Amino acid sequence: MKDFDSIPTLMADLGKRAKAASADLAFASAERKHAALIAAADAVWENRANIIKANKKDLEFGREKGLSPAMMDRLMLDEARIQGMVDGLRTVADQADPVGEVLAEWDMASGLNIQRVRTPLGVIGVIYESRPNVTADAGALCLKSGNAVILRGGSESFHSSDAIHACLVEGLKAANLPEDAIQLVPTRDRAAVQELLTLTDYVDVIVPRGGKGLVGLVQREARVPVFAHLEGIVHIYIDKAADPQKTLDVVLNAKNRRTGICGAAECLLIHQDVAETLGRDVIAALQAAGVEVHAEGTLAVEGTIAATADDWGKEYLDSIIAAKPVADIDAAIAHIRQYGSNHTDCIMTEDEDAAARFFERLDSAILMHNASTQFADGGEFGMGAEIGIATGKMHARGPVGAAQLTSFKYLVRGNGTTRS
Repeated sequence: MKDFDSIPTLMADLGKRAKAASADLAFASAERKHAALIAAADAVWENRANIIKANKKDLEFGREKGLSPAMMDRLMLDEARIQGMVDGLRTVADQADPVGEVLAEWDMASGLNIQRVRTPLGVIGVIYESRPNVTADAGALCLKSGNAVILRGGSESFHSSDAIHACLVEGLKAANLPEDAIQLVPTRDRAAVQELLTLTDYVDVIVPRGGKGLVGLVQREARVPVFAHLEGIVHIYIDKAADPQKTLDVVLNAKNRRTGICGAAECLLIHQDVAETLGRDVIAALQAAGVEVHAEGTLAVEGTIAATADDWGKEYLDSIIAAKPVADIDAAIAHIRQYGSNHTDCIMTEDEDAAARFFERLDSAILMHNASTQFADGGEFGMGAEIGIATGKMHARGPVGAAQLTSFKYLVRGNGTTRS
């Protein structure tokens, strides 16, 4: 890893180059962007052995740092996950180009024709932890939406991100697009993050993707607008009208498919009428699958750990889940409002009125009915990939794909038209 004498100078240079590249990208043709992404996908697959070799260095670094098994899982790349990156790049490439899309058009009595059309944001800074595949996802989505991007991956994924970034640059070269359109911060020095957050002359928006500590730091320190991707304090409410088999299937998948992702279930709220029947069956199934259950009330059966106040509003990112009986759906809604993070929440029920009430009265970015919360993912939403799941309410919300990385401008046409 190269040392840099001046981090502020390094970051200002990255910003200046990104700004220049963004001016070219703003009017790059859909065909050239498509060609760049397809070439990048080919390069990732052709260089998969090098990527896995680089990833082994990162895994060793992670072990030395004492990362948890869940974090190590987030960090690990194998051929299947690299294939997933390739598929994501190709899916983004094949999507309709959002830039220039006419969102609305109307004529005024004055004789003016007005169009509102999608336009790139400009330069996006993406700060992320552990998961090296974000390098490909974020690079692809920013390019598709006509934005230049400065990527700052986590220190744990330094080598993997560098190897993946090199493939993205190959794609840009192949399509004759500016190489500076996708840049990777070439240092682990944390001072680079602080500098990126204050590059108001060059960067238009920051997207943090990581844990509460990272997002909190970005929100406190950034002078650039932020798309917040907060922690995934994901709840599943099991209603008294829940189907037992569907509930068992969904809860086990939502918790155990991958425990270290933001869509993993972290808290079960179970209607008191089924707490001692279906509720206990669910807990037994979780325990059999190796999940540590922190429970209270009638759910505190043998093998569980007594839940404390710290278990509510906790993102474990591990094989641990909290469980609590609630009086009814309104009590579940109240709990989620108090302890949730507005990320993803789910109801298990066969009562359509209950599902409608849950959807109506909660304001999480993603609400689900009888479906695993592990579907909280841009790829599963048909976006090919995501740059994160925004939990705020301004501009972008939920999975942030290419279309969400655009703003709009008004095109106003007249014919010598003057205002009286």
